[in-house]
Amino acid sequence: MVCLDTSFIIDIWRGKPEAIAIKNTLKQQEEIFTIATPVIMELAAGAQLSERIESEKQKIRQFLLDNTILHFDAESAFRAGEIRADLEKRGEEIDAEDIMIGAIAIQNGETVVTRNVKHFKKIKGLKIQGY
Repeated sequence: MVCLDTSFIIDIWRGKPEAIAIKNTLKQQEEIFTIATPVIMELAAGAQLSERIESEKQKIRQFLLDNTILHFDAESAFRAGEIRADLEKRGEEIDAEDIMIGAIAIQNGETVVTRNVKHFKKIKGLKIQGY
């Protein structure tokens, strides 16, 4: 299973060739696509800020039906707190949503597929597939 980051989903929707190629490879490998709940929040915020709010929300809802959702549960929250503290100790900083996505992926033993390697590589123990 692979956990799809917001940047990857948006790149798929925009038809970016490198994202499409990775998606096709993962499908051929019969990977199960998952989405962490903070990704849903980021996508919903983007939809709300767009000029086509309702159609964007509908696109997100349809996309969610086709994928497995991973929730930010108590264990993931605890892991996110550990990650945040570790980053602070090292003088690093990334968005809270990325910390939550990373924690959920680690908790579920998944690889995050993202264009945003710069942030996610700061999370110790997180498997990343970048492009």
